Amino acid sequence: MNRLSASLIAAVVLGAAPAAQAQPAAPAELVRVAASPGTAASMLRGELRAQQEVDLHARVEAFVERVLVDRGSRVKAGQVLAVLSAPELDAKVAEAAATRDMAQARLAEARARLTALESGEQRLADAAKTEGVVSGQELVQSREDSRAAQAAVTAAEASVAASTAAVSAMQRTRSYLELRAPFTGVVTERLVHPGALAGPGTGPALRLSQVTQLRLVVAVPEGRVSSVTGGRTVTFTTAAYPGATFSGRVARNAGSLDVASRTMAVEAEVTNTDGRLAPGMYADVAWPGTASTAQFRVPATAVVRTTQRVFVIRARDGKAEWVDVRIVARQGDNTDVVGTLAVGDQLVRRGSDELREGTSLPTARR
Repeated sequence: MNRLSASLIAAVVLGAAPAAQAQPAAPAELVRVAASPGTAASMLRGELRAQQEVDLHARVEAFVERVLVDRGSRVKAGQVLAVLSAPELDAKVAEAAATRDMAQARLAEARARLTALESGEQRLADAAKTEGVVSGQELVQSREDSRAAQAAVTAAEASVAASTAAVSAMQRTRSYLELRAPFTGVVTERLVHPGALAGPGTGPALRLSQVTQLRLVVAVPEGRVSSVTGGRTVTFTTAAYPGATFSGRVARNAGSLDVASRTMAVEAEVTNTDGRLAPGMYADVAWPGTASTAQFRVPATAVVRTTQRVFVIRARDGKAEWVDVRIVARQGDNTDVVGTLAVGDQLVRRGSDELREGTSLPTARR
């Protein structure tokens, strides 16, 4: 009985061993690397802004007398947009002018006195050539009087200069009663009406924008920053003009990424002489890719991240090879990457750092 049991056990063991050895390891699924459309243009959202925009404030406290423009008015640089009224300022200008006139009159009087004293001094000097005609004391007194008159002229000249400067300053202040356009543009906001009090402590009176040249501001993702090239032309469309395509030229960029969005603000100059486009419009921008660096599209699960590197696992000669990559963009279930890959390379669909380099890989692929 023992002999029979032993034989049965041995038969079971020997029969089971080949079955266990016949179970192969589950094959890793392979996929082929595809070219990414990332090297072509991609659509980014942008916003059109005025090339220049300024709020015009009254620089002196005054009442609005007239507003010569309204919303939508197109104006030239230097054009008067509004006239303010400040009677007390006019009085100050008149007072300063009167002070200047008085100073000029005193200067004329001082110069006349100096001329008379210098003439008298010269006559005494000529007479003194004849002995006994003029005393020495008279000559000394005449010279002192001339010096005093010269000092009076100098003081009067300084007074005239100061009063003239005061008049110029008051006239310059009075010129602030006219609000002028600092550049050619369009009035986008009218915020005051006649009779309103305007001044440095109040809000703006008008808002002026330069719209013949616009700024197209685009938030470029980190993976596209290398495509930011000055002078490059970009095209865009707007909802306001379906089917119409506009263009701009890249002019400047922020030089750093926004920490929250990981994007860089890039500006393109857009010519808008026909006035079709307006500040505030959204634009769908066909942003060019980086043609100098090939990008590849792989499954997101194929990209492995560790604390030291980011890589994919390529099948080369039947063995696993780790290839470092840089992630450019995420496109749903796929990821666009840059690295030493080629279109058609076979990658492990579900990569893992547990699949070490040199490990044999099956030939199963999708």
